[in-house]
Amino acid sequence: MASIALVFRKDKLNKKGEAPLHFRIIKNRKPRYITAEIMLHEKFWDFKKNKVKSSYPNSARLNNYLTTRLSEYQNAILESESKNRSLTTDEIRKNLVKEASIDFLKYGYEFIKQYIAKKQIGTHDKCKSILDKLYEYAPSTNLLFSEISPQFLTHYEKYLREELENCNNTINGNMRFISRLFNAALAEGIIEYKDNPFLIYRKPKIEKTHREYLTEKEIEDFESVSTPKNSKLGIHQTIFIFSCYSGGLRISDLLTLQWKNFDGESINFSTNKTDTQLSIFLPNKSLAILKSLKKNDKGKLDFIFPVLPQGMDLDNPKTVDTEITKATSLMNKNLKIIARRAGIEKNISTHTARHTWATRALRKGISIDKVSKLLGHTNIKQTQVYAKIIDSELNKAMLVFNE
Repeated sequence: MASIALVFRKDKLNKKGEAPLHFRIIKNRKPRYITAEIMLHEKFWDFKKNKVKSSYPNSARLNNYLTTRLSEYQNAILESESKNRSLTTDEIRKNLVKEASIDFLKYGYEFIKQYIAKKQIGTHDKCKSILDKLYEYAPSTNLLFSEISPQFLTHYEKYLREELENCNNTINGNMRFISRLFNAALAEGIIEYKDNPFLIYRKPKIEKTHREYLTEKEIEDFESVSTPKNSKLGIHQTIFIFSCYSGGLRISDLLTLQWKNFDGESINFSTNKTDTQLSIFLPNKSLAILKSLKKNDKGKLDFIFPVLPQGMDLDNPKTVDTEITKATSLMNKNLKIIARRAGIEKNISTHTARHTWATRALRKGISIDKVSKLLGHTNIKQTQVYAKIIDSELNKAMLVFNE
């Protein structure tokens, strides 16, 4: 009868004092090992109780994971030997690990094809780059789900931070996508709950980022900068101002707006990012901008803002994404030029207009749920960051009573 136990492989101790944890199978005095996919420093292992010491971070969760896995292996051995008592340790080990043969990267690359189908090219490319980075880190013929352990993720996080110099928020984004793939595989029945390393591993916390926005005075200064007529600089300036007054539209939506989307008082369209249907009633400032751009020779399918190639196939998501990316890059450079000329010492980009509109809207008393709707947010939590900006400004204003 075979037996199995969890062991700390002191015989494989490295220079750092770390050794792997293994499940040891013994039958007829012949041992075979299955990795627990965890490296542990000797000081954190309780040799008497054969468990992780409480001084180790998340020790209770880790011990529970190891105990559960050991129990499942014991049950699997009993079931196997009840059918065939002549099984060798090699055969038993092979039976126990045969389920861990699913290629994580292959699954991931297949998973992100859905974004192409949904025309979410930016999301697809972002997720693909995450998978590409993981492949560069572990360029084996296949990276199995079972190989991505809490220890693996900890080492990978260190690699992202130290070798690639990724910041906390980038690492968090990478890990969130990897976690999403595990959850998707779990929902499909490809892996079991116990196989999810994120039950133990904790992603680095997101650090607060500064959202740049313009004040009323800065908007006036930005708009007052003189630019050559019909120049790229001028049209980029116009697009930015339009967004500041028109719901903080994303640049991808602004550039693909056609005259058919304008009914004389509102713009009606589906957002490129979330495919949300929006109708934005335009204030006088925005209407004046559109009036200045409207010419008799403009057809309904012509772009309102003449940046992308006219007649471009909007049903080809890859082409649209490529053209928008190129146009946005140039526009960001031009916005910085205009900002410098306006004496604005802020690092602005196309997204600054979005932040500007949101903070202005809240200051003017528009409720957060309406701001969220107009921004096209799918969750009001995304909008609450702007409310915190306003609250922070109010808190600073109250400091005058300390003077």
